[in-house]
Amino acid sequence: MSRLQLGDSDESASDFDDDPSGLPFPEPLSRTSFLTPGFDPSTFLSSLTNRHQSLEDLRQELRGLEQSLNRELLDLVNENYQDFLSLGTALRGGEEKVEGVKVGLLSFQRDVKSIRDKVEARRREIEELLNEKRQLRTQADIGKDLLDYADRIEELEHRLMIEDKTAPREASSVDDESDADSDLYDSGRGESDDEGELADGTTPLSLKRLERHVQKYVFLSSIADRVGEQHPFLLAQQPRVAKIKSTVLLDLRTALEQASQAGVNRDARTMVALRLYDLMGEDVSAVAALKNLKI
Repeated sequence: MSRLQLGDSDESASDFDDDPSGLPFPEPLSRTSFLTPGFDPSTFLSSLTNRHQSLEDLRQELRGLEQSLNRELLDLVNENYQDFLSLGTALRGGEEKVEGVKVGLLSFQRDVKSIRDKVEARRREIEELLNEKRQLRTQADIGKDLLDYADRIEELEHRLMIEDKTAPREASSVDDESDADSDLYDSGRGESDDEGELADGTTPLSLKRLERHVQKYVFLSSIADRVGEQHPFLLAQQPRVAKIKSTVLLDLRTALEQASQAGVNRDARTMVALRLYDLMGEDVSAVAALKNLKI
């Protein structure tokens, strides 16, 4: 009895292994499963645990679904291709709307060009005005320099007692001449480098005042360099400037001659005179004066 029951049991187990009809058959994958918002592949695969399907079978099914979708997309494009091409011409009134937009765009382009031309014209006008302003400023600066040049010439002529033939004779009073004379020959009044008299008892030239005259003459040269030596006004003043220069050089030569009679101050006064020659750029004149004095 026990052996029969065992044999029946083995036969039942064998029948169950050979016949898979008792297992549930997996249903085809639904497209809607892939359309859910926030689709997640891991979540989708975890929901297939009850399909009783191998991984390879699932891959085959997914590939088949992909190919089916590709075919449907291609068929859809082919079926509607002509309609897609004729979409632009099928719109009623599209040409008129496009033409209206084109006309509006051309009008806007003309307005922009007009505004741009006005801005460019205004820019050129402002640039011309700025250039004119710079030129006027330059001319004004030149005018100031010329006025300063004329004033300095007149001042030097007065200090050096140079007679201006263009001015009336009564313009220079006796008091002015005495002031100019004392300007060079007054050895007192704080001029420490001119203290004392010469060996012959005469009063020497004031080297400090002579230095101021040289500096004023040199400043005339700097103004001429800044304005331009070929300026008509400067060319007209050349005779007066040349006379001033010759007068200053004559005073320097006199100061150099007086230095040889200055006793203990001889060397100091000589060096001062030579330095003033150098300040004027008249080294050649200084050498000639020294040779004549045989110092």
